[in-house]
Amino acid sequence: MENDKQLGVLQKTIVGVQFLFVAFGATVLVPLLVGLNPSTALFTAGVGTLVFHLVTKGKVPVFLGSSFAFVAPIMKATELYGLSGTMSGLVAVGAVYGLMSLLIKLHGVGFIKKLFPPVVIGPVIILIGLSLAGSGVNMAKENWLLALIALLTAILASLLGHGMLRLIPIFCGIVIGYAAACLFGQVNFDSIIEAPWFAMPQFVKPTFSWEAIIFMIPVTIAPVIEHIGDVYAINEVTGKDFVKEPGLQRTMLGDGLACIIAGLIGGPPVTTYSEVTGAISLTKITDPAVIRIAAVFGIIFSVFGKVSALLESIPASVLGGIMLLLFGTIASVGINSLIQNRTNLGDTRNLIIVSLILTFGIGGAVIEFGSFTMAGIGLSALLGVVLNLMLPKSKMISH
Repeated sequence: MENDKQLGVLQKTIVGVQFLFVAFGATVLVPLLVGLNPSTALFTAGVGTLVFHLVTKGKVPVFLGSSFAFVAPIMKATELYGLSGTMSGLVAVGAVYGLMSLLIKLHGVGFIKKLFPPVVIGPVIILIGLSLAGSGVNMAKENWLLALIALLTAILASLLGHGMLRLIPIFCGIVIGYAAACLFGQVNFDSIIEAPWFAMPQFVKPTFSWEAIIFMIPVTIAPVIEHIGDVYAINEVTGKDFVKEPGLQRTMLGDGLACIIAGLIGGPPVTTYSEVTGAISLTKITDPAVIRIAAVFGIIFSVFGKVSALLESIPASVLGGIMLLLFGTIASVGINSLIQNRTNLGDTRNLIIVSLILTFGIGGAVIEFGSFTMAGIGLSALLGVVLNLMLPKSKMISH
């Protein structure tokens, strides 16, 4: 756009920091929920975004941040295989992105849509949201007052906020919830005072675990489809066709390499951030260089030890209040996916697929072969893909 060309270096820097601010709340919330270092998440988001821009020839104005789709799987995998084992599963997630990139290059986007239709994706996304509902309530009930303050703030920012404020409801909820916690004497400042001003992020070295890899791979289905949707969304915002140039296979590969790097150094998987796409739409600034500036500042902020200590001092109840909205919203996105794609649940075949995905996931079904275990979202997603490929179409089973 023309106003991109009119921006000087200082103006681009200010806008870049603003875009990072939009992504900040969600990016650091994921590691706080799964027990990872938030500074590491900022570092991997920054590095991952720069790698993405390198792979996509610097043409796509996309920011990569921590993916909420992996919160529940990371929590469960950490219980089963430990945090370092889980990291190897996250590296494998990046490899799946690479495989999808190759398939898209060979067969086009239609192949992915055929393998993962809305009847599979919708209930998987619903499951991702519902699977953490209990965790959100358990965190919120540590102090319901703080949880409700954070929740109400996020809701009001979403409904009544204007301009950039409306794009950062999570950040607003955390800030106001934290301020209330300080007023009520619920924050311990000792760790912040003792933390060094400068400190490298806490990297976690992955330990190879076949079980964690197989557990995590099926979860990639939802963010792969989300990635495709986000690329089409940025197409609409910029008026360009990034599916053709640099190509969806490149954007997918860039996302995958970013995930691999995150897993190798102990950060949460990253994904394209629709929040930043919304900010681009609002500001009309589409220069990819601005996004790269945001990424660089993410890396810079990651080495401030006091920033990490401040984030880790946020009370669990404040995070729980945000989770009540966040994961319910994810489930609602899955429901909306089924509605928008006019998935007919009166169709016996569709009803079977959706029902079994949800009951296997919510019911906690587990499949074990010796030391190998598959459960939760991964098992349910794989089941949905298999059922979609194997069950005959409705016309073959009609009465």
